[in-house]
Amino acid sequence: MTNPLTLYYAPDNASLCVRLALLEIGLPFDTVLVDRAVQGQKSPDYLAVNPNGLIPTLVTEDGPIYETGAILLWLAGDGFMPAPRGDALKWMFWLSNTLHPTLRMWFYPHEYIEEASVHALSRATQGRLSEYFAHLEAHAGWLDDRAPSALAYYLAPMIRWAALYGPAQAWFDLDKYPHLREFAIWFENRSAAHEASRAEGLGQTIFSAPQYPNPPEGSAL
Repeated sequence: MTNPLTLYYAPDNASLCVRLALLEIGLPFDTVLVDRAVQGQKSPDYLAVNPNGLIPTLVTEDGPIYETGAILLWLAGDGFMPAPRGDALKWMFWLSNTLHPTLRMWFYPHEYIEEASVHALSRATQGRLSEYFAHLEAHAGWLDDRAPSALAYYLAPMIRWAALYGPAQAWFDLDKYPHLREFAIWFENRSAAHEASRAEGLGQTIFSAPQYPNPPEGSAL
């Protein structure tokens, strides 16, 4: 490895947010596949880098950084956070602390509750996610900025995942959210999105009309 940054990733995982940011900013980086098909995220080698056993991790000159929002903030500096900065930080932490964890609960309900209560949790989580996407549609003015930002890197993959993963895929209809849909179309046509798609086998309309990935290596699940 020759670059100062190394991204530990799995296809179509939260590491996609970080890959998009690295490509957009133009920072050279190496990648190390974390093979989820064999629970690579729980292997001793990976746990030595990220003791939480979650993806992604970005190894930097400051040491390993994990938590997607923290990595994006570390990469963004002042150049890729929309103004005003206070509003941008508010939305970054909302994406990190509210939307992302709720999506994870939707994808992996068995990690949060016993089998008998999974259906009830999933129903409640679906309703909460619908409220959150409506909140974004109504209040996130930065969706219309058409400028690459740490917020865009974080949100675009989550729009994709809402459409593809979880116990009931048919619930999410991007057409209900015109601002989100236009944002998704704009972002998927950026060169960074095309390059990320080639690297992870994500297809063409990766955010506005996503398809399941066909990665050249590794597994999304």
